[in-house]
Amino acid sequence: MSTASYKGQKYNEGKLFQVEDILVIEESLKITINNTPFTITMRTPGSENELVRGLLFSENIYSEIGPEPIIILKGKNEKGFINLVDVIIPKEKIGKGMEISRSIVSVSSCGICGKSELDSLPDNSEKLKAAEKLNPGIVGSMFEKMNSSQNTFKQSGGSHAAAAFTIDGELLTIQEDIGRHNAVDKVIGSLLFQKSLSKAQCMAVSGRISYEIVNKCFAAGIPFLAAVSAPSSMAVDLAEQLGITILAFCRDKKFTAYSQIGNIKIQ
Repeated sequence: MSTASYKGQKYNEGKLFQVEDILVIEESLKITINNTPFTITMRTPGSENELVRGLLFSENIYSEIGPEPIIILKGKNEKGFINLVDVIIPKEKIGKGMEISRSIVSVSSCGICGKSELDSLPDNSEKLKAAEKLNPGIVGSMFEKMNSSQNTFKQSGGSHAAAAFTIDGELLTIQEDIGRHNAVDKVIGSLLFQKSLSKAQCMAVSGRISYEIVNKCFAAGIPFLAAVSAPSSMAVDLAEQLGITILAFCRDKKFTAYSQIGNIKIQ
């Protein structure tokens, strides 16, 4: 369950009247690694395995394509929502991302909150190289496919979505969450479980593009990142450095490209 019904008082033309609205649920999830606390993230319940798998992959905690880490759902709160997950990873397989502390809560609006420092790029980082140029004509259809599958948003108006596509616009997976970065992690986790990460060439997100989301796309090897809203300046600078093409303001079959524009196929 990702939504719940809440009563409220609506004001309209000088009058108050009672309404019952559907709101997206936000709950905490504590993640431990080998029973050692890692982070507490605020998210929408559901797809916990995908969220944890994608988060650990994109944060360079466990970057193996396979075998899958053992994810144990260890606790639920009084509402019945999963609130504690432990991941068993051989010590020699734990990546350098574990060295970046997440000693406080990672809030749903900003995945970078809770870190003691920004991720640093490895000295040997290479730009992503798109295998094919993107046909700009399919961008609108990608968002149409994503929008049509945003069931939680349709009910509540309060969730974000992320979706992965092939270079030809085939939808591979879509996930929703109250946090943009959580939706992206769920998508990456879903792709890993489906063994289809290598097919993903485009990531579409609702809302804006942040530094954090660019970093996650880079970790997943996805060279095209498209959003309904604007990118931040740091997101554009990082995307240019990493070889990622940012497409923003993707509405009404229009968009603005801000980085690696040469990866877009000219009609």
